[in-house]
Amino acid sequence: MKGLAMRRLCAVFVLVILCFSLLTMSCSHDRGPVVKNTNGAFKLVRDSYGMVLKGPDGRTVFRYMTKKPAKTNLAANSTCCFHPLYTPSGVRLTDLAPGDHHHHRGVFLAWHTMEFREKADFSNFGPTGPTHGWNISRGDFWGWGEFAPTKGRIIKNRGINLVEADSKHAEVEIRNDWIINEKVMMNEVASARVREQNAVYIIDLDYRLTPVVDLVLNQTAFGGFCVRARNDGDSHYSNSDGKVELPDPHYSVPELNWPAADWYDYTITLNSGKTIGVSVIDHPANPPSTWHNPRYVWMVNPCIVAGGPVSVKKAQTLKLRYRLVVHDGPMPVDSIEELSAQWRKGYAK
Repeated sequence: MKGLAMRRLCAVFVLVILCFSLLTMSCSHDRGPVVKNTNGAFKLVRDSYGMVLKGPDGRTVFRYMTKKPAKTNLAANSTCCFHPLYTPSGVRLTDLAPGDHHHHRGVFLAWHTMEFREKADFSNFGPTGPTHGWNISRGDFWGWGEFAPTKGRIIKNRGINLVEADSKHAEVEIRNDWIINEKVMMNEVASARVREQNAVYIIDLDYRLTPVVDLVLNQTAFGGFCVRARNDGDSHYSNSDGKVELPDPHYSVPELNWPAADWYDYTITLNSGKTIGVSVIDHPANPPSTWHNPRYVWMVNPCIVAGGPVSVKKAQTLKLRYRLVVHDGPMPVDSIEELSAQWRKGYAK
């Protein structure tokens, strides 16, 4: 009898350990997984949909997605984006293919009306042929499809690398190709510098976009760099003057965009009661931007083409820089002002 009792006790003990292990290994879509990191530094690990950046203590900061999930509402051809992006406490901030806009995807960079222009050859037209002209390939890489074609237009990832990492910071390099009908039209090299400071994540994003032919980004009210946040709660936008009370922008009227500002913040109190948010800080070296931040779309979008088209010559590089401040709780305005001042002076590790 004693042997039987001992075996039963051991079986119960094993079952308890197994259940505890399964519980700690699981994670919801809203809360980032924590996996112990034994080397005390940030690290980059692969998962089914891209590469995941984990902090020194195992918290997930973000995933850079390169592959669509098997089951998804994402309507855009391209996936390349930061999603999920988590707050320091491990709460998901971003959304992917939400019900209102199936082409939106976390933190992403794209435009929905682009023209790649190559000089046309009229040598066979004879003396009365056109003096000059272009072969124009139009593309929508945002994924909307209203003003330019989406078919055959895709951003493809060519590599993600952890350039440097220690216990205080990490730098991730991302390389993407922008493709029209299997032809590379533009090369993208981006970096994400990440650190945690005063209970916020600071993510410095640096994009380098180099077209292989002349590029025109047509004038539109929205497009470019975008943070698409979740919308399951009560949200508001703020800037250095406090809560923004301006009318909502509309995609058809660039003049309705909110005025240029050093930064805008999006804060949401989730239905769970948790408050989270993100500030997007512009950089003075970027082309002038107004902000397309409609309350009914739950995104933060500094738009460089709202004031007019932006042209980039063949083999020249369009440089764009943005700083994200990802926070738990109400907007930490003093910290954001300080981080904005630093950012606008240049890079700060």
